[in-house]
Amino acid sequence: MSPERPDGPRIASYEADPSQVGRVLLLYSGGLDTSVMLKWIQELYGAEIVTLTVDLGQPGEDWDVVTGKADQLGAAETVIVDAREQFAREHVLPAIKANALYGGGYPLFTALGRPLIAKLAVEVAREHGCDTIAHGCTGKGNDQVRIEGMIATLDPELKVIAPVRDWRMGREEEIAYAREHGIPLKGGTEVSPYSIDDNLWGRSSEGRTIEDLSQPPPDDVFQLVTPPERAEAEPQLLRVGFEQGCPVSLDGEQLGLVELIERAAEIGARHGVGIVDQIEDRIVGLKVRDLYEAPAAAIIMSAHRELEKLVSTIHQNNFKGALEGHWAYLCYAGLWLEPLRADLDAYMDSVNRFVSGEVTVKLYRGSVTPVARTSPYALYDQSLASFGESGGDFSQHASPGFIELFTLQSRLANRIRRAAPGKDGGAGQ
Repeated sequence: MSPERPDGPRIASYEADPSQVGRVLLLYSGGLDTSVMLKWIQELYGAEIVTLTVDLGQPGEDWDVVTGKADQLGAAETVIVDAREQFAREHVLPAIKANALYGGGYPLFTALGRPLIAKLAVEVAREHGCDTIAHGCTGKGNDQVRIEGMIATLDPELKVIAPVRDWRMGREEEIAYAREHGIPLKGGTEVSPYSIDDNLWGRSSEGRTIEDLSQPPPDDVFQLVTPPERAEAEPQLLRVGFEQGCPVSLDGEQLGLVELIERAAEIGARHGVGIVDQIEDRIVGLKVRDLYEAPAAAIIMSAHRELEKLVSTIHQNNFKGALEGHWAYLCYAGLWLEPLRADLDAYMDSVNRFVSGEVTVKLYRGSVTPVARTSPYALYDQSLASFGESGGDFSQHASPGFIELFTLQSRLANRIRRAAPGKDGGAGQ
């Protein structure tokens, strides 16, 4: 099986002209697609390959094995970047402050990681003299938008090739190509029926039997979170501490952000929390079903949202809620460098200046329930909230005057409209 160059004209200015591809930076995970791509690009373009592998906290990966495989397949150079801290600080933390969920459930872990991967790709491509960047995204997914848009924004001179979008190989053809070219397969075969993506903020699964909307998720999908029905039998209380919107402690123990996220994920996974079964609107117009496992996000964002409610005014909470959806959409759509996102970040940072304190959540068989809260900035006074006598800044005797003024327009409108001709209770009856 020999590769063929893509047919037809180039559509976008950043698409590579095959005759001008010289040295390619390949975003390399070590899986079937990118391993086949490494050989395919060499065979098709005769190009030198520099592989870039980015560590965003993917669990269970042996990066020496991944880069060793790239060397074995003929890569001229292999580069690995530990970007966990940068990912947590510059991408996950802004999402926490924005309570960012796309479609009401997806905590955006893949969408948050792609801009950073693309940014690092541009930097490494420049450093290693590459004229082209290759990625493994399909033509039906969001990631092609996120990665190519970021590259074109940061360096319009760099070109892009997307072999999986261009070639005509299905999964079986890829496996046959791999065997024909001596490409090692994990465990001797590549049998996972699902497309998987993961990092320290969560894991996604899609494809194959997941696509049957008439059926519940297959049992073999969930590899990170224990299904709730098999989770620990006893609930656990977990105290999450924040400073200016940033999670800083678990049960009083101060932790770095990466370690805190990893520990929260491990605790949450045991209790079956963070599973999301979502019908999602992709950027490219498709509706798809995605299964997400995001235990750390479920815990941290539930606690953050609860603490934010405690320290913010009703007006801040109502207004911020309206902006959070905009933030999540810009991230999901790959518009990480859109100026509006930076504008929204400025507001999120401002609100989060006083989001400090602790929230205790109860974890039990798939649920995360806030059960206790404390903050030096709480807009809460127990003496005022009680059903006791008036006192301090609140006088119960003032309530009738407030009620009369507060309901004035509604009462007036109701009276006028009831009296209007042709309306119930009006002169026309």
